[in-house]
Amino acid sequence: MHGAALVAGVFVLSLANFMAILDLTIINVAVPHIAGSLAVSPTEGTWVITSYAVAEAVTVPLSGWLAGRFGAVRVFTVAALGFGLASALCGLSTSLPMLIGARVLQGLMGGPLMPMSQTLLLRISPPKHANMAMGLWMMTTILAPVAGPVLGGTIADTAGWPWTFFLNVPVSVVCAFLAVEILSERETATEKKPIDYIGLALLVVFVGSLQVLLDNGQNKDWFASSFIVALAVVAGIAFASFVIWELTELHPIVDLRVFRHRGFAVSSAAMALTFAAFFSSIVLIPLWLQTTMGYTATWAGYLMAFQGMLGVVMAPAAAALVSRIDARAMMSAGLLIIAATFVARAFFDTDVTFSALVLPQLLMGFGMPLFFVPLMMLAMTAVDPEETASASGLVNFVRTMSGAFGTALVTSAWISTSSATRAELVAALNRPERALLLMERHGMPAAQARTALDGMVEQQAVMVATNHLFLLTGAIVALAAFAIWLMPKPPRALAVAAGH
Repeated sequence: MHGAALVAGVFVLSLANFMAILDLTIINVAVPHIAGSLAVSPTEGTWVITSYAVAEAVTVPLSGWLAGRFGAVRVFTVAALGFGLASALCGLSTSLPMLIGARVLQGLMGGPLMPMSQTLLLRISPPKHANMAMGLWMMTTILAPVAGPVLGGTIADTAGWPWTFFLNVPVSVVCAFLAVEILSERETATEKKPIDYIGLALLVVFVGSLQVLLDNGQNKDWFASSFIVALAVVAGIAFASFVIWELTELHPIVDLRVFRHRGFAVSSAAMALTFAAFFSSIVLIPLWLQTTMGYTATWAGYLMAFQGMLGVVMAPAAAALVSRIDARAMMSAGLLIIAATFVARAFFDTDVTFSALVLPQLLMGFGMPLFFVPLMMLAMTAVDPEETASASGLVNFVRTMSGAFGTALVTSAWISTSSATRAELVAALNRPERALLLMERHGMPAAQARTALDGMVEQQAVMVATNHLFLLTGAIVALAAFAIWLMPKPPRALAVAAGH
């Protein structure tokens, strides 16, 4: 494509990618609103986030097969329309099960949008403009998580949380219409390819069982519940069967054989550890700010937006640096910066100011591109050329799944640690009756005084639990920083195209 047609094509593909990634974070700051509206706990409200991520992760490995069977343009168009329909159903949901079901459908449709937009972008761009077009596509990947909390917080506080979903409907329709009008003549070739139905079923059972286990473990008292034990058994058997089947299947849905490359295996492990910590933090921070620190969704969104400011600047700089220095050193430095931000947050107290909260967010945005850009390039160059498509799908699957699992684990640990800390603080209170008497002498009714004291204890307990989790996630990321050096030394120059 050339001229206005190329501009329009790049626009619609980048817009679709932006929309799919935006919905990973747009409701993070709206979880308390959703929980209150649907009469569920904030922890249950986070299921709306993890259900989308899990469903999206399941369809990412299928994207290559879908494109080869039906054509990339058709898959993109149907996914865009389905995404809009699912978004409308999310906004119309009146119960948590209905909303989770709609989010699962939305994730199933959003999964193919990212790889299809990437594939079509490279297909329509002349070679001399390919890097520029891909740069714009990558910019939407960076900007979407930044815009998500700001848009989600502002919309939730003004129009209401359903409009965070209704916003997608006209965008989806526009993307589908323009794709048909502009890209139909650039449809990819199709052929009847076999699909690994057994592998897909085992993947769905394994991922679904494990996610339900993690989401419900806290409420069910973990392995004291026969339901949780049954889920653990099913997940374990499905995972073992999935690994054995995929390693022996001629046309696997997920080609696990790429893990034989040490560089790819280490890259995937670092991706899993880092994104589990990173994504759980962008869910936990807004929850903590709104449920304990008195922030509105809008201001929680503003804070989260600072995370992307330096990220937008550092992404192109990281791409330029990766061919000049050892990529392992670059990734390790990025991970140590990220770990330092988590450790800094571990020393917050209930009097922390907004400006003090901003600095770690900025540093996180500085460190993430230093890690993520070279990681994607190294992961792709570590495998054989014919394995690139499988490796790309697998590393994105690992990224999405680790984020979903990390979020479920951290939110569950946050609640349980807060409860345990609260019990310890109550037992350690120094003469609480004297504090109550002083509040009553200052004109506070007895019931109100007890409520105020209970609120102070609860706030401190949540703060301690939050600090502990930040310290733990910082240690996990620091571990990944040192594990990076298990990778073989990469070639001096890495082709930027390898990351795509």
